[in-house]
Amino acid sequence: MSIEEAYQKTLDYLYSFVDFSLSRSLRYTPEQFDLGRMRQFVANLGQPQQAYPSIHIAGTKGKGSVAALCASALQAGGYRCGMYTSPHLHDYAERIQIDGLPIQHQALVELVDELRPAIEAVSGITTFEITTALAFVYFARQKVDVAVIEVGLGGRLDATNVITPTLTVITSLSFDHTHLLGNTLAEIAAEKAGIVKPGVPIVLAPQQDEARATVERIAQERGAPLVQVGRDLHFAPGIQSQDEQRLQVWGSMGTNHDPAGVVELSISLLGRHQVENAATAYAALDTFRSLSLPLSDPAIQRGFAQAKWPGRFEILSRQPLVLVDSAHNRDSALKLGQALDDYFPGTGIVLIFGASEDKDIEGMFAELLPKIQQLILTKSFHPRAADLERLVEMAGKYGRPVQVVPEVVDALEAALGCAGEKELVLATGSIFIVAGVREAWLRRQHEKQ
Repeated sequence: MSIEEAYQKTLDYLYSFVDFSLSRSLRYTPEQFDLGRMRQFVANLGQPQQAYPSIHIAGTKGKGSVAALCASALQAGGYRCGMYTSPHLHDYAERIQIDGLPIQHQALVELVDELRPAIEAVSGITTFEITTALAFVYFARQKVDVAVIEVGLGGRLDATNVITPTLTVITSLSFDHTHLLGNTLAEIAAEKAGIVKPGVPIVLAPQQDEARATVERIAQERGAPLVQVGRDLHFAPGIQSQDEQRLQVWGSMGTNHDPAGVVELSISLLGRHQVENAATAYAALDTFRSLSLPLSDPAIQRGFAQAKWPGRFEILSRQPLVLVDSAHNRDSALKLGQALDDYFPGTGIVLIFGASEDKDIEGMFAELLPKIQQLILTKSFHPRAADLERLVEMAGKYGRPVQVVPEVVDALEAALGCAGEKELVLATGSIFIVAGVREAWLRRQHEKQ
């Protein structure tokens, strides 16, 4: 059996367990998201998550970008850095990375084979819990100096919440997974702030008042020192282009440089929201280095400049103009719209759109459809993908020409076929649509060579 055949069998095995990400409806309860089960599992494995310092990141939007920026900066500082994120864009192995490189397929196969007895000894264990533990074990065995761990869903009951990190981070909070996490920002913030540990510092991105007040209360109750971006660390955007944008940060609470000094940063991640994410990542690293590993500002600057996070306002081509963005709630669609106005003012847009049925599709349409010329509706392979007839009905009131193209690869071809020479093809609505369009575009370019 080839390595790739063995890898596919391993994935089939992992997905044979309970996978709530594929469920059309579920309740976010301790009965289903059982931290006791995860605690037992990592205890059976020897508590691998305790072998290295970690940064734990929750949030509605931006947590992946903040994780990527932090990991890149730590690597630039000379540290062996693990990063655990979800979901993946193209390949399951992307979830578990060291120094920007996904775990090799053979290594994952061997690790799962070795841990099967421990996996099968825990009744009701889920795919995400297994994956999280695999990352913990892999990082420990590879002797990482530090790990950046992204929460999967929520925070309080998430499988990653068995760690006691050096630092916690909460990025931008908005309405998403409301049927699981709550119908108010205060309820959502309380779930996300479930990762706050007694005495462990927390860095908080700028928030709406309701969310900020909730996190402040929980931090105070748990004796967790709170660093707020916009209060303790200030930031301002600088010049931007289609290749990079710059920002300044100042007023840090850290000890590694003059608090009154200004630090210049450059990132290749585009959009105003990424400036906020970069400031949050800088605040996280500045706090982390005062608690754990030394890290210079030049290392952070190098790491931020090198950081990549595909599928987030990513320009795949300039001729023709093709862009993908993983916006999947109203707030992220609003930020996508702002970025389109900033980078492509007055440009006609052909929108490829598909989404999961549990998302605020009406909200995303309200932000995006007034800006576009044509709409192409498509559907990902995912079990939770929204019905196309329902999308057509919701889009009807905006009066835009609509095509229904069920296969994502065909949707890209249709968009390219109807886009004018100076129009932009934009794919968004879910990470699964972005992944499909990205793969189809890369395959298309390869076939042309």
